[in-house]
Amino acid sequence: MLSLFSIFYYLILSFIYILAIPYLIFKSKNSKYRQAIPAKFFLRNNRKFKENGIWFHSCSMGETKAIKPLIENYLNDANISVITNTGFEEAKKISSNVRYLPFEIFLPFWINKQKVLVVMEAELWYLLFLIAKKKGAKTLLINARISDKSYKSYRRFSFLYKRIFKNIDKVFAQSLTDKQRLEELGASNVEVIGNIKLAQLPKVNISFEKTNGILITAASTHENEEKLILDAYKKQQGKLVIVPRHPERFDKVDLLIKEYIKNKNISYHRYSSKEDFESDIILVDKMGILNDIYAISDVVILGGAFEKIGGHNPVEPAFFNCKIISGKNIFNQKSLFDCIKNYYLIQNDELGDYLNNIKNLEKPILTKAGSIEPIIKEINRWL
Repeated sequence: MLSLFSIFYYLILSFIYILAIPYLIFKSKNSKYRQAIPAKFFLRNNRKFKENGIWFHSCSMGETKAIKPLIENYLNDANISVITNTGFEEAKKISSNVRYLPFEIFLPFWINKQKVLVVMEAELWYLLFLIAKKKGAKTLLINARISDKSYKSYRRFSFLYKRIFKNIDKVFAQSLTDKQRLEELGASNVEVIGNIKLAQLPKVNISFEKTNGILITAASTHENEEKLILDAYKKQQGKLVIVPRHPERFDKVDLLIKEYIKNKNISYHRYSSKEDFESDIILVDKMGILNDIYAISDVVILGGAFEKIGGHNPVEPAFFNCKIISGKNIFNQKSLFDCIKNYYLIQNDELGDYLNNIKNLEKPILTKAGSIEPIIKEINRWL
């Protein structure tokens, strides 16, 4: 039987959902959301999982990649749910048994009995844990963290998080600081095992030939960051590879580069038109090859932190010994940067100076690694 709080919570979400229906229908016409929105908010082509599986839930591509080695231990019984399009595409590489997680008001009817629910990082949905536990699942939160920036927000809504953690049987945290913060919010049975994103180090799928001279890769860039990088770039610094984070921006970045090279002695091509790195500037308009490019890069300008995005994963370029330059806004990736020695977080207007001084920058060293073995042991207890 649901508590009064649960009923009140459900009614508020239902009211918000009704108000949002016109907007959701409008957004679903966008090709980017044509599959995700109907699946999450209208249950279109989004049937329940089979009963008595091991249910893994993550948000996006990065989290899904990180949880892959754990899922591979239970492939025959694995159910995988995600939030984002990129997470869905990544999960489909692991298993065909993938769903978008429905909006919370559908979960009481959508969730059926599972042996274990394993949730990655900050996916703290109240009804997800409540209903899964009521239907018999043991519930685990893994790779849990609370960033400096989000800590105040978590504390502001501690009344909700205390109720969420009542339905989580075991928490695996990234650090002692995370453990303390999680316990403040009501988590119990918290164990520190490090960051499991370091349990699976990146692999090369395509062996590119190293280019002559220095190769600078601007990785996972966002709006305004490509212009910043181009303004700081000089041909004598080396070749520049630009890899935008989102494929829908490829054409826009292409126009930006073409405008930049006007009246300059700088060659340029899109990777899709010529799969090499011979030009001075190359726009990589293909997904899934960033690690392969890191393997031949000397320097990585890591995007997402020159704008207030929160940064991107520095472990992958660090593994390939790429010198790392990023912005100050790494609030979503602080725990991963803490696993690395030697990197450069700079003000936007300093980028040109750092690119001119590439030879004197130090290479990064990975210093911490998490393990999935304690999680496997915990899951196996309930099988």
